[in-house]
Amino acid sequence: MRKLKITELNRISIEEFKEAEKLPLVVVLDNIRSLHNIGSVFRTSDAFRVECIYLCGITATPPHPEMHKTALGAEFTVDWKYVDNCVEAVDNLKKEGYTVYSVEQAEGSIMLDELSLDRTKKYAVVMGNEVKGVQQEVIDHSDGCIEIPQYGTKHSLNVSVTAGIVIWDLFKKLK
Repeated sequence: MRKLKITELNRISIEEFKEAEKLPLVVVLDNIRSLHNIGSVFRTSDAFRVECIYLCGITATPPHPEMHKTALGAEFTVDWKYVDNCVEAVDNLKKEGYTVYSVEQAEGSIMLDELSLDRTKKYAVVMGNEVKGVQQEVIDHSDGCIEIPQYGTKHSLNVSVTAGIVIWDLFKKLK
């Protein structure tokens, strides 16, 4: 086995990415503080051709050098939109025909490994603040909550890790 060189990876250009078919998924970041976490979500969203990222509340917007450290340019490929109020973002997505799930440990949440999706529909997932999670009001406006099963002593994951797990799982279910 030989590690591939960067020139052998056949990466598409920014222009080709912009024109490529996207996963019918919007990622909503609800008051994310860390520029590194935001950049990481951009990079993961690029990898799986996520349709768009909504940056809400205190979530920073590109361009920013600290965000770029983890995004590595994905902030220029993935479409994004700033919306001050996350509830407004969720309500607008629902009006546009998206099914919106908050990723949160909540009563009645659906375990990610038990979630079934309809490939003919569009989805949005809300990722919450590193300390407080998704705001209750945002949960109230969502169609439901998704929870990642966890079996250790900790009961939370870093938001960028959570985004990676959820985006990958939804990619597999929607492709």
